[in-house]
Amino acid sequence: MIVGLLSLELHLPESNSLKSKRMIIKSLKDRIRNKFNVSIAEVDANDLWQRSVLGVACVANETKIINAILNEVRSIVLDTPSIQLIDSSMEML
Repeated sequence: MIVGLLSLELHLPESNSLKSKRMIIKSLKDRIRNKFNVSIAEVDANDLWQRSVLGVACVANETKIINAILNEVRSIVLDTPSIQLIDSSMEML
C-alpha cells in the first residue's frame, strides 16, 4: 500500500471575505472529490481571506497511479480561473 500526499498552496485574488473564500474552496474540493477518490481538506491559512493550503491524500498499490491522480488534481487547480497555485509538493509514503 502506497499513500500519496499533495500539498497545494493557493492564492484567491477574487476573495474579499472568509465567506467567499469558503465558497470557492468548497466548490473546488467538491469537484475534486467527485472526479477522483481522494481525501481533501484545508490544512492551513484557515483565517486568511486570500490564501489557503489544501492537503490531498490518495491510496493505491502503484506509485504511477498515485502520480497520475495527483497530477490531475493539480491540473484541475491550475485550470480554475479564480485560483492561483503558489506552490505544490508531492510525496509518497
